[in-house]
Amino acid sequence: MGKNEAMTKARTQARTQARTRPDPVLISGCSSGIGAATAAALVSAGFVVYATARQVETLADLEALGCRPLALDVTSEDSMVAAVKTVEAEHGRVGTLINNAGFGEYGPIEESDLGLVRAMFETNVFGLARLTQLVLPAMRRSRSGRIVNIGSMGGRITFPVGGYYHATKYAVEAISDALRVEVRPFGIDVILVEPGLIRSNFENRVNEGLEAGAARNDTVTAYADLLSANEKSTTGSYANDFMATGPETVAAVIVKALQSSRPRARYVVTPAAKVMINLRRFGGDRIWDRAMRRQFGL
Repeated sequence: MGKNEAMTKARTQARTQARTRPDPVLISGCSSGIGAATAAALVSAGFVVYATARQVETLADLEALGCRPLALDVTSEDSMVAAVKTVEAEHGRVGTLINNAGFGEYGPIEESDLGLVRAMFETNVFGLARLTQLVLPAMRRSRSGRIVNIGSMGGRITFPVGGYYHATKYAVEAISDALRVEVRPFGIDVILVEPGLIRSNFENRVNEGLEAGAARNDTVTAYADLLSANEKSTTGSYANDFMATGPETVAAVIVKALQSSRPRARYVVTPAAKVMINLRRFGGDRIWDRAMRRQFGL
């Protein structure tokens, strides 16, 4: 065997070993959107993937691709404990946790149903935090592991009508920043992914939620003009190819991060998200508020 042929064979073996990783990936919220796309992309890249959802029957397509389906409700302690124990019983630990489960409850600050807002915090923040707590002991013992939190550009900027949803994503930012420093001595990486607008039926659920909220209140809202402008802006933004993209784009970023030996702390997804985050960062309150008033006709 010649030198070049031997080098080629060695590279091929290295790639095969990198693709067939023994450390399992546990992903929450895989019934659709970013979670489903990420599970499909990772199993295609050679990872052992445990795809989860509250209704395990929604994972049939991912199971057909090679993912291992698990029932997981991040608002249920018993469900979270059972899912983590299943993975640890088979592999010793969760190699990578991807905290993806989440949803948006939208409405003006004054008129939003705080019971629904609390339910959103249970999923978006406390579910993420508890699942992280459950996987960390085994990760620490092995002195390795990765935790990927799916945040949002909405954890760096805030739009009217989305205040409570943004609050959950700002919380994910803070948790990720603290955790990254706390667990680094144990060889654990914390990666925060901050997508912009992702076409995953999220925009329809936002508008449906606002309509349902108005019906529940059974009153004439003081924010009718704002809500109308928000619906128009949301629909237009998701239809704009510069503003929005598909969940496969986020999945590709996550695969890249997990295949990297030194992943970045943050990955902002979509050019528009980068532009808006920088506008908010460097423009300050006055410029951002002016831009929001102009966008929503306020």
